Amino acid sequence: MTTTRSNPAKNLPTVAQDSWRRFLEAYEPLRTQLYRYCRYLTRSPWDAEDLTQDALARAFVTLARMGGQEPANPRAWLFRIASNLWIDEKRRPRELPAAAPEPAGVGAAEPRASREAAGTLLVTLSPQERAAVVLKEVFDFSLEEIAESLATTTGAVKAALHRGRGKLAEDPAPEATRAPVPAALDAFCAAFNAGDIDRLTALLLDSAVVEVVGATTQYGPEAARRTVLFGMLFGFQRLADPKARAFFDARFAEGALPEAPPRVEARLHRGRWLLLHWYQHADGEAVRAVTTLTLDGARVARLENYFYNPDFLLDLAGELGVPARVNGHRWWIPEVQS
Repeated sequence: MTTTRSNPAKNLPTVAQDSWRRFLEAYEPLRTQLYRYCRYLTRSPWDAEDLTQDALARAFVTLARMGGQEPANPRAWLFRIASNLWIDEKRRPRELPAAAPEPAGVGAAEPRASREAAGTLLVTLSPQERAAVVLKEVFDFSLEEIAESLATTTGAVKAALHRGRGKLAEDPAPEATRAPVPAALDAFCAAFNAGDIDRLTALLLDSAVVEVVGATTQYGPEAARRTVLFGMLFGFQRLADPKARAFFDARFAEGALPEAPPRVEARLHRGRWLLLHWYQHADGEAVRAVTTLTLDGARVARLENYFYNPDFLLDLAGELGVPARVNGHRWWIPEVQS
């Protein structure tokens, strides 16, 4: 008699994806606060989004190792994970002989955030001092909550707050920079605005990594073509058509036009080139996504598309002074429990 054994790894990607989505649904109410905290720490929309994604990924792994226990204070727990990641990152360059200085500059999508940033995100503060000041002055954490978030004692928190408040200084605004658009970026814009998926695909290296940040990562031109590139070019039809909207929350689609494809425009922001994705709506154009390209000569080595990143998109749009519409955090429709 022959016994067939099932492959325990066969459905592992599906199981992991389902668990990841349930985790994101559970912690979605805290995601905006987490991004805002990361923004204060890093002083950059780009670094804040990276830190937010890293903190959520670390939290997911950590939760799986907690023996079925849930954190007593989920917000402080998430902030602690983000704090540890950021402080570790800030300490790492100091151990190198020629560490590059941290870029200066702060901006945000709304005036209150700009005032807060100018008052609390200061280049003279150490990582722990900055985190302590932000948690106290911006998020109104108690000394005990700050100590929990920074994995330290209340006495150390008091000392960090005292030192940090004594170093307050204005953070200089970023200076405008002009530079020629790279030829490969121009080629990408031309192919995208012509709706030519073949030309877009041909611009990717065979080893290209193409990512919708926080949602999916594809490897190689053909995999990218079938999923990410196709969605970037033609997803607007699904966005605007309620009958075809399978993976999109209807709350964010109001006013989107199904007959008008998006266009991309190259912009320079904080020393890096990006592509703004302009979508047509009944009340005018608005940016709904941003893409960055890592170039290798005339080809694209890495593409990162920010679509399901509403806090980052609004923050970036505020710095650039452009209108924006967001798409929510989810690239799936949650299951309805019976």
